[in-house]
Amino acid sequence: RLDEVFPWEHPKDRHMEGNTAAHMKASYMGASQHVLIHDGDLVLGTWQGIYFCEFDGPRHRHFYVQVSSNE
Repeated sequence: RLDEVFPWEHPKDRHMEGNTAAHMKASYMGASQHVLIHDGDLVLGTWQGIYFCEFDGPRHRHFYVQVSSNE
């Protein structure tokens, strides 16, 4: 679990807002991902999925999706 790796109460890493764990989790997970689309379907493995993770919330967020074509 991410809470075990990046606990909310950690004496060495302090962020003024108190959300060091959220920043570390977001850095670990990454901010973007490329996913292929073939014939209108996402190209994912059998057990793969796409999740939007909010580590410092709940709060309102915006996300953007860009679809590009090589044709």
